[in-house]
Amino acid sequence: MPSPQSSGVDFFAREALPAPRVTETDARRIAAEVFGLAAHAESLGSQQDTNFLLRGPDGAPAAVLKIANPAFSTTEIEAQDAAADLIAAADPALRVATVLRDRDGARQAATVDTAEGPLTARLLRHLPGGALSGPRHLPPRTVAAMGAVAGRVSTTLRDFRHPGLDRVLQWDIRHADRVVDLLLRHVPDPAHRAAVEAATAEAWALVREVGDGLPRQAVHLDLTDDNLIRSTGSPLPVPDGIIDFGDLTHTWAVSELAVTLSSVLHHSGAEPHHVLPAVRAFHAVRPLSADETEALWPLVVLRAAALVVSGRQQAAVDGDNAYVNAALDRERRIFEQATEVPTAVMTGLIADALGSPRRPAPSLPAFGPLVADLAASGTEPLDLSAESDTLDHGAWLEPGTEDRLAAELLDRGADAVTTAYAQPRLSASTVLSADSPATVPTGIDLWLGAPSELRAPHDGEIVHASPGRATLTCGSLLLLDLAWNDAATSCPPAGTPLRAGDRLAALPSRTRLRLTLRHRHGPEVPALVRPEYAAGWLALTADPAPLVGAPTADGRSQEDLLARRDAAFATVQEHYYGNPPRIERGWRHHMASTDGRAYLDMVNNVTPLGHAHPRVERAVARQLRRLNTNSRFHYAAVVEFSERLAALLPAPLDTVFLVNSGSEAVDLAVRLAIGATGRHDVVALREAYHGWTYASDAVSTSIADNPNALASRPDWVHTVDSPNPYRGRHRGEDAKAYATEAVRAVEELAAAGRAPGAFISESFYGNAGAVALPDRYLAQVYAAVRRHGGLTVADEIQVGYGRLGSWFWGFEQQGVIPDIVTVAKAMGNGHPLGAVITSRAVAERYRDQGYFFSSTGGSPVSSVAGLTVLDTLRDEDLQGNAVRVGTHLKARLEELAERHPLVGAVHGAGLYLGVELVRDRVTLEPAPEETTELCDRMLDLGVIVQPTGDHQNVLKIKPPLCIDRAAADFFADTLDRALTELR
Repeated sequence: MPSPQSSGVDFFAREALPAPRVTETDARRIAAEVFGLAAHAESLGSQQDTNFLLRGPDGAPAAVLKIANPAFSTTEIEAQDAAADLIAAADPALRVATVLRDRDGARQAATVDTAEGPLTARLLRHLPGGALSGPRHLPPRTVAAMGAVAGRVSTTLRDFRHPGLDRVLQWDIRHADRVVDLLLRHVPDPAHRAAVEAATAEAWALVREVGDGLPRQAVHLDLTDDNLIRSTGSPLPVPDGIIDFGDLTHTWAVSELAVTLSSVLHHSGAEPHHVLPAVRAFHAVRPLSADETEALWPLVVLRAAALVVSGRQQAAVDGDNAYVNAALDRERRIFEQATEVPTAVMTGLIADALGSPRRPAPSLPAFGPLVADLAASGTEPLDLSAESDTLDHGAWLEPGTEDRLAAELLDRGADAVTTAYAQPRLSASTVLSADSPATVPTGIDLWLGAPSELRAPHDGEIVHASPGRATLTCGSLLLLDLAWNDAATSCPPAGTPLRAGDRLAALPSRTRLRLTLRHRHGPEVPALVRPEYAAGWLALTADPAPLVGAPTADGRSQEDLLARRDAAFATVQEHYYGNPPRIERGWRHHMASTDGRAYLDMVNNVTPLGHAHPRVERAVARQLRRLNTNSRFHYAAVVEFSERLAALLPAPLDTVFLVNSGSEAVDLAVRLAIGATGRHDVVALREAYHGWTYASDAVSTSIADNPNALASRPDWVHTVDSPNPYRGRHRGEDAKAYATEAVRAVEELAAAGRAPGAFISESFYGNAGAVALPDRYLAQVYAAVRRHGGLTVADEIQVGYGRLGSWFWGFEQQGVIPDIVTVAKAMGNGHPLGAVITSRAVAERYRDQGYFFSSTGGSPVSSVAGLTVLDTLRDEDLQGNAVRVGTHLKARLEELAERHPLVGAVHGAGLYLGVELVRDRVTLEPAPEETTELCDRMLDLGVIVQPTGDHQNVLKIKPPLCIDRAAADFFADTLDRALTELR
């Protein structure tokens, strides 16, 4: 697509545009003599212009001095300033590096004399905040903001006209084929050079198909991470400013977005699918046409190719330009990522993300059977999804599971067994992987129960044949790929014409046959693809199930499931993550999504034995087959369970109440204490969470769970300072003052005639992030409460049951015995179960308030679940595992703290740990946004971890107690990677 002769710069007439050689000394002189500005000059990177940050005498930024490349005319520079002014006026929320003006409104621009001759110099507005450039991983929020900014700029410049736009730039993707052809020789590596050449040819051919339909307009053409400026009001990298209009031109409008997308690809951890938030955001502001959707990824590839060859050429002609040389590696990575996935796949993925399907998939032509004499009625489906019963008990992790399950169906009389097209397979998943596995099938698998003959389903020809493989045409638009596991069986050679019904091969019994139907002119399609790219790959395929008489896959999407949840399930019951994976299976310390992704679970203290423990499942199922009723009936399980619980606690704690949850347990404990003492005042710690019932919520003081917690407490609840020795008012050795202050508060209440009936606290500060209480804290406070006739309540709901490793109960770490203990979460390994354990004397006082009854608390099933958990904790030595793995994991985390400034402290013991993130280790300023971003990135990398604490800046680490050392190391390694990427 040659361009007409330009009145502005024409790169092809020059071939090289080295940046002007102006020194910092020159810049200081120009600033003083030309603009009357006494300033210190700092060189800023640029490829073809020369830029300096000017600082005033106080060191504050005063302006940017920009020395334009001599190839750029005055008209072109004026166009850049006019476009910047237009955007600044039209979009006041977007900061723009406009040209500064004097008191009369004249542009602060002048022609200055330099060693290279006269050059145009301007003073531009400096935008604080810094660019998005650098290797830092960009979260989806940042990427989306980049796309939105590009869309806003594109919208504003749509009708901008100026003679200075008439120029031929090497960065204009309309000329990318010529740029690559001209500069390719500068790429030294032959293999890389060949890859650039091939990718350019393929992408250019695709763009040519739609180029005439692409809208053209003025574009900034350089809205990259180098020129998008971070907001100064956000701790996360969110752009709200733009600089450098040097590449302003008139070209394809969609180029604006293509340039922005390309700049995402070099960042740490970036893959092609990570650009989709920017595509959606751009489209929401400035909708993309069908032709632009088709052209977008080819333009990204062309941009990447032009970057590679231009960078190499610029380095050759401007060898001491540090900016140019530093960019070479990232330009290569941009190209490698742009070409990592076939362009057709990315185009399909983009179309799917925008909800604008491309061309309809070709339908199957009329066909005959692929497998002779195979009746549809004799074919059994094999469900390999995360919801399949056949994958229980960890079967999805066993090698050969698919073949074993198919063989079982054949043994039961099936003629054949077939899988479903496009249904993610959990059987293809892997654990402890930072990369999502390829789990989505692009075809189907068929196991044959008897010797069978393959026949051509349609007229055509064989286009490929090798042992165990064949590809044949299936109509004019599709190819049918066949692969089987009997390499001794072959089919006719490539080039053989076929008539429908012709014999292809004779396959023996129990052969596994894989079928894929794909576009004839598309790329080869893998048998399994990663979920992130599945929409793109599947757009290039069709369901081959009808070829073997099987029903087509159910195409109904569950993408609306979250919306359905919000519509029917009270939204105050929040979910983890903004865009959560759909989790339908767990096994040990892993959770699996319906995409077939296995995640390491680092938060589930509800399942101490691990997810789906077979022993619990068998025990509960057995009891459900026999009896489940309420605890007023006489049966053995409730007695045995109560005895076992009481035996785990020191005297005089010998009497058990069974309920359904931690909230109920705390509510009951508070009522017990008030009833036994006759006193209604309760003392509770700040930054604590105890539950959602009336009484348990009343003593909950965490502002993370309720921002108004401290202001909305009833007058019978009195709070004392959170005894946090890390970030509280008293730190380190001074933390002993917390006990003194709490004792004083108790004494003051007593002196006022309101001696507390109860003092409640977590015995190990779980909600604050696994922070151990100061030594002897509980001993001193318990003594004060008891001195005035009150009772003490230890909330063991999060930290009890061996999670701390060295102690079965958290209060043991403090060397105290509470009057009442509450426990839940871990008791039932996911079954709803809670308990209150106290002395017989306290328990009997409840009768003064009436009787106690919980319909399902202590039911036969609940009691059996509780007994089985206790048996398994003992038999599998899970408390010992908490010591061994927890000690190792904490040491790994403490080593990370030495290398990552964001990690302020590592709290906890055993397998109840907390990693506290701070922006400053002296002020301990919390880092809640960074913590959320880190959790999201960890999810991308295969780990489920969540924030806790009043500031939501502590990673709570409380995995199932069965976690092993390999998983602990994977967590630490992944956290190390994520922390490194987010610097």
